[in-house]
Amino acid sequence: MKFIIVGKNIEVTPGLKESVENKLGKLERYFTPDTEIHVTLSVQRENQKIEVTIPVKGSIIRSEQESNDMYVSIDLVEEVIERQLRKYKNKLIARHQDGGNFNNDFFESDETDDDGEIKIVRTKKFGIKPMFPEDACIQMELLGHNFFVFCNAETDEVCVVYRRKDGTFGLIEPAFH
Repeated sequence: MKFIIVGKNIEVTPGLKESVENKLGKLERYFTPDTEIHVTLSVQRENQKIEVTIPVKGSIIRSEQESNDMYVSIDLVEEVIERQLRKYKNKLIARHQDGGNFNNDFFESDETDDDGEIKIVRTKKFGIKPMFPEDACIQMELLGHNFFVFCNAETDEVCVVYRRKDGTFGLIEPAFH
């Protein structure tokens, strides 16, 4: 695996680099040797944050964790990535898809995680009426939800507004190429 480690507001010391490579190096058994792992270490106020992004065929595996100690954050992110990989493995096997840059041993191992299986427990159907994104945000607030699906009155496309971690709103619009 190829590690690309970047620091924001923090110097990537040899100790930090070694810790990242050792901890995330445990994931090596899942990937081919040419897989790139992008790691960003940052400090924001008193929080030590690590972001890990691993591009895989047609998708990405990503996690960010923060704590008051960078080494704890590194431990946390490795656990989350490993859990995501087990879920992704189950999805690929269920759909009989090609794994791309995953190591074949990853699929042949008997590591299964029954908790990692995705189960849809509820389905909702509702009418979608055209509205502006700002109105959709108001509706989302009134319902107390974190996201809201609506038909954009300007573009006549199905869109989603959502609440971001910082309290602001985001808009997802379809992009057809």
